[in-house]
Amino acid sequence: MITPHLLPQIITAIAAVIENNAEEVTLLDQAIGDGDHVINLQRGLQALVLQQEELSQLDWPKAWQKIGMTLMSSVGGASGSLYATLFMALSKTHVELDVSLQSFSNAFSAAVDAVKKRGKSDAGEKTLLDVYIPVANYLKSVTNVEIDLATLLNEVSAVAIRGMESTRDMLATKGRASFLEERSLGHIDAGAKTAQLMICTIVDILVK
Repeated sequence: MITPHLLPQIITAIAAVIENNAEEVTLLDQAIGDGDHVINLQRGLQALVLQQEELSQLDWPKAWQKIGMTLMSSVGGASGSLYATLFMALSKTHVELDVSLQSFSNAFSAAVDAVKKRGKSDAGEKTLLDVYIPVANYLKSVTNVEIDLATLLNEVSAVAIRGMESTRDMLATKGRASFLEERSLGHIDAGAKTAQLMICTIVDILVK
């Protein structure tokens, strides 16, 4: 069973992978964005690091809620409100105290939909949604399929990577990058890259 006791390990690992890839992601963001994506994200992650032991003692709905509220108050930029929305929506829809594939898949899909509404965006617009929407769709597609956890998780990573890579050939329609029009082509979106890094990090922990 996957419990909130894993949250300290997950949060620490995510903070480390974002730190290790900070230079690369910042260069991506500077090419078509404001260049502050990593700094904003790290601020939120550091706030979560300070709360990780407390979070590990909560049930999943309360943990999601606290993560969302923390990100709302600590992360600036568009990603702050989007990630806060994601976790707050998870807290409202994931009412079961334990995690099952079906319960999490349903809650995650609803949370991604909430992000779509909050950002007035969808797949194909060169944002973090180009990672989260394919992952949500994949999880929904296997809820009634017999599949072992390791295979499922490895495919989640593969879907996230493909989603991130797909942003390279997309025309940006949101944020500062949208003003670059055709010049936004050929660049991976920084938000999609960090989304992929975080998902793959979580998978690496869960498959161990």
